Amino acid sequence: MSDTLSRLAEVLEARKGAAPDSSYVASLYHKGLNKILEKVGEESVETILAAKDAAAGGDMSALVYETADLWFHSLVMLAALGQHPQAVLDELERRFGLSGHAEKAARADTLS
Repeated sequence: MSDTLSRLAEVLEARKGAAPDSSYVASLYHKGLNKILEKVGEESVETILAAKDAAAGGDMSALVYETADLWFHSLVMLAALGQHPQAVLDELERRFGLSGHAEKAARADTLS
């Protein structure tokens, strides 16, 4: 599974220096972080709506499609900020063996 993320990360990194008219990702980078964040927000809403529709109707195809868009744009956001998807995978791995309540409490302790 992480092979796909690594391949995507390589493409996203390569597109940073590309001309804005050469690819969708290059155009997002050219438009800047605010546009990328706008796309993450848009895809978040579309994913939520697809989940509601899937729960009501049972068809998961739109949910999977919109989740892929959300993940993709999240990866663009991470790349724009100099982060590799491995950082997120490492954080998820770190959380194994922690209860959700304990992990949340630990975050609260570091934020106060």
